Amino acid sequence: MQGPEILIPLIFFGSIFGIVYLFVTARNKERLALIEKGADASIFYSSKEKRVTPIWKVLILNVSLLLMGIGIGIFIAGILHLSIGVDEDIAYPGTIFLMAGVGLFAGFTMTKNLDK
Repeated sequence: MQGPEILIPLIFFGSIFGIVYLFVTARNKERLALIEKGADASIFYSSKEKRVTPIWKVLILNVSLLLMGIGIGIFIAGILHLSIGVDEDIAYPGTIFLMAGVGLFAGFTMTKNLDK
């Protein structure tokens, strides 16, 4: 690792450190400002009544819909290429990305409904 190759990991980890640092310092400043104004400390803790969907359910739902969207995209691209005659270089990437986006949007809306 000579030369500019060393910069990539340094920039990557530096960016992650910068984001975490800004998050922690902003959170600390916000809390200090609320304490100075005499706000109740209970606002810093979430209540037990709040119902939260487990992260594994959201992850499995979104990944499964993404993969189904990619599969449907490949299927539709094959149909477009063979029956209509759309160029293969255009049909496959365009349809795969379109259907993957539709799958992620469906996953987002279904996840939003899980919280209710």
